Amino acid sequence: MRNINVGLFGFGVVGGGIYKVLEAKPQLGVSIKKIVIKNPEKEREAPLNLFYTDANEIIEDDNLQLVVELIDDSEAAYQIVKRSFEKGKSVISANKKMIAEHHEELIALSQTNGVSFLYEAAVCGSVPIIRNLEEYFDNDLLTHVKGIVNGSTNFILTQMSKYQSSYSEALQLAQEKGFAESNPLLDVEGFDAAYKLSIIALHAFGAKVKQNDIIKKGITSIHQNDLIYAKEKGFQLKLIAQAVVNEQGQASLFSIIPSFVERSNPLGLTNNEYNGVLVGSTLADEQFFYGKGAGRFPTSSAVLSDISAYKYGYKYEFKKGRNNNLVEVVREGRFFLSFPSNKIVDLSDFKTIEESYQSANRNYVVGTLAYQKLKDHPFVNDASYSLIAFNE
Repeated sequence: MRNINVGLFGFGVVGGGIYKVLEAKPQLGVSIKKIVIKNPEKEREAPLNLFYTDANEIIEDDNLQLVVELIDDSEAAYQIVKRSFEKGKSVISANKKMIAEHHEELIALSQTNGVSFLYEAAVCGSVPIIRNLEEYFDNDLLTHVKGIVNGSTNFILTQMSKYQSSYSEALQLAQEKGFAESNPLLDVEGFDAAYKLSIIALHAFGAKVKQNDIIKKGITSIHQNDLIYAKEKGFQLKLIAQAVVNEQGQASLFSIIPSFVERSNPLGLTNNEYNGVLVGSTLADEQFFYGKGAGRFPTSSAVLSDISAYKYGYKYEFKKGRNNNLVEVVREGRFFLSFPSNKIVDLSDFKTIEESYQSANRNYVVGTLAYQKLKDHPFVNDASYSLIAFNE
């Protein structure tokens, strides 16, 4: 089998870990020949002659067949990936924001140039969901994909639920452990999960889903009273991403919403930085994928798996196509809505209200809402509302 020469962009915790693994295992036949970094003054555990600050050192080097892109800047990553394809280089990336925003263009460009574009590490850390959706599941049988796809928020919610930590305490601990960024906005407001969900949707259903097609509600508005309610009712609180198709297999619902999950449900048992994904089908019911979704080693594991797949000439084939656009189907769900007791709330969008509670500082209702009404709705966009779906 051929030896692979790699150009690496980024030498943070993941890039450094991959370098160490490849150096320790020469039998893999993969060598990192050049590394492009932003700050040349920072000390790094690798020979100095490997490091450059000019992206052209990798992109223009014809001796490098594979680019591994592991930087935070999504726009810079986009330029790197695009130019690498144009130079005939395959790319492995973990940048879910960049992939979600430029997915169609980059897929087409990689196919035009006959190169691989692999990104398992961009979605669920060590959980091999993309390749399984590509190779194992037929979209004619799939009904939904639902799960916890952001390890940072899951860790925070676990700390808040299990140890009664405040949101700020749980976030600080997640940052100290390397599960959350110094600026956690993308994680805690659901944007990271939405980027991942759009990537999943393409491989699961062939659905081209834009970010404004996804109903998003993060975890920053979760109130301690919501956690008390969850405990009393026997639920765990999770940030759940879901993609659902109708009976004709057309994509019809995409959402990122905090959800009450039964404790016995596999997702209810998925705690801390772990991810869990349920893939539903008409014949096999549900298959469950579970593993670490945040941290240095889970991401490194997925990148190394993609490197191995590339060595065998692997490319995503998009067997479900890339033409299934979102269709309007009214889907209703049960929701818990809590809000300050001094707030005047318009509940007219609830089809039914089955439970109502008032207290000195916090009120809540439980009832039925159409998901479609939640797009750009105050319940989703106003931080004073805590909107939680019941996982059903």
